[in-house]
Amino acid sequence: MTDPRIIDVSLDERTILWRNADIEQERQVALFDLLHENHFQPARVPPDGYAGPYKVGLRVEEGRLAIDINRADGSHIETIGLGMMRFRRAIKDYFAICDSYYQAVRQHSPQQIETIDMARRGLHNDAAELLRDRLDGKIDLDFDTARRLFTLICVLHIRG
Repeated sequence: MTDPRIIDVSLDERTILWRNADIEQERQVALFDLLHENHFQPARVPPDGYAGPYKVGLRVEEGRLAIDINRADGSHIETIGLGMMRFRRAIKDYFAICDSYYQAVRQHSPQQIETIDMARRGLHNDAAELLRDRLDGKIDLDFDTARRLFTLICVLHIRG
């Protein structure tokens, strides 16, 4: 039976040095939405034919994103490493625009908030497509899953 979805996501808390209430809210929403609906199918099928569901761990190791893919029982299937160099700009820009958005929510008109939010969504969409491209041939995932994973990847890169 095939069940290509994520049922649990963990972030390596050792790599997260600091996060404020806004970032924590983003993390919680991304996790909730991701676990509610996603499509996630590793390209390599393990020898036993396991095809989901998956528990996924995200961590940063030596400047690379490590995606640990595990069976529902927690046993390890594989780890996919992904260079983060191509994501650095997107992560930096995403944090900057999120900061602008949070400030706008507190201080600006609805029109200004909407303008910043449109830019934030556009940047987030571009980063999700980049993630899908970088995982092509390794993991098949839908656009919304990529968007939510990108949010979680950003959380891992908070340095304070």
